[in-house]
Amino acid sequence: MKNLGFGLMRLPVISGPTDFDYAQLNEMVDAFLKAGYTYFDTSFVYHEGKSEEATRKALVERHPRESYTIATKFPTFMLIPEEKIEETFQSQLDHLGVDTIDYYLLHNVQNVYYDGYDGKGGIIKTTHLFDHAKKWKADGKIRHLGISFHSSAKLLDRVLEEHPEIEFVQIALNPIDWDSELVQARLCYDVIRRHGRKVVIMEAVKGGGLAKLPEEAENLLKAAHPDWSIASWSVRFCLSLDDVIAVLSGMSTLEQVKDNTATASASQGLTEDDQKVLAEAMRIYRESAPIKQSEIEQYKNLMYHGVPVSAILQAYSICQIQPDPGFSDDNNYLKNAIAEAEHIDFKDGLTKQKVVTEDGKDITELVEKAVTWLTAHSF
Repeated sequence: MKNLGFGLMRLPVISGPTDFDYAQLNEMVDAFLKAGYTYFDTSFVYHEGKSEEATRKALVERHPRESYTIATKFPTFMLIPEEKIEETFQSQLDHLGVDTIDYYLLHNVQNVYYDGYDGKGGIIKTTHLFDHAKKWKADGKIRHLGISFHSSAKLLDRVLEEHPEIEFVQIALNPIDWDSELVQARLCYDVIRRHGRKVVIMEAVKGGGLAKLPEEAENLLKAAHPDWSIASWSVRFCLSLDDVIAVLSGMSTLEQVKDNTATASASQGLTEDDQKVLAEAMRIYRESAPIKQSEIEQYKNLMYHGVPVSAILQAYSICQIQPDPGFSDDNNYLKNAIAEAEHIDFKDGLTKQKVVTEDGKDITELVEKAVTWLTAHSF
């Protein structure tokens, strides 16, 4: 299976988020399949809960079942009670119009909720979601069981140790998150491979944020490969990694489908020189943020509610240069980092902590501004 995946979370619409432009969407699906790609990724919650139905209409009802694979996800963060879990899963099968889901994920496994839906209590009410998922697989309703993950490498190591039934993990991974203090893409990728599981990559272009870079960074990339699109650098970075089932791209237009499939089909990975050029472009990108990475480095030894201040400021700053800052995933990683450090859900707010540097500079206001923004944009 070619390892480019079609993410069905930013589909073309005519007016609102559920008024799909099926004429264009059908063309996009057809072009993706014609290029030899088969992995389609949706969710119970995308497009206000209508993405699975759109998948049925554009894909399932128009193409032979053996010609594609479907991935979808159970909405763990909705805290669905035990008595509604089976009903929710059946509704997904009905929305999609299939008897079997090829790749099924427990959506957004994270510190705040993990112990609760693993039957161990913790911050939320206990359910036994993993037990339900194992039964669905035993009954042939899902072929491969996985999780999408939004927390630390430390928690991921524990989850995979406790759940050998998990076959693959979907993580946010791209050139800017590779060394992110909160997202920890490189560390999570290494944990997955060490446990012998497979990887699905989401946010390969960081929600479109890596499709347009500062002029200096774009000039650098264009000088190396004039015929490559800026977004394709991030896709190529992801495609070059080992043990990857699919690199997801949330595509909204036929042109994006054509660009991504052409990139994936032609990609031979990045050379050592390409990697250096891309790393420099990412350095320039971070320096273009409201709080430059070079400034953030001085705060590495400071902590706020058990989380490095440098990680908080880096996440906040990178969100501000995204095309849709509220959509960026960094905000949720802060919630999970605090949950891991203090075992609390910060939805009800945090007690104020003073943050002062070694030379006496009080940066409390800056840190709390970042935390307030990230808190408001988490789920």
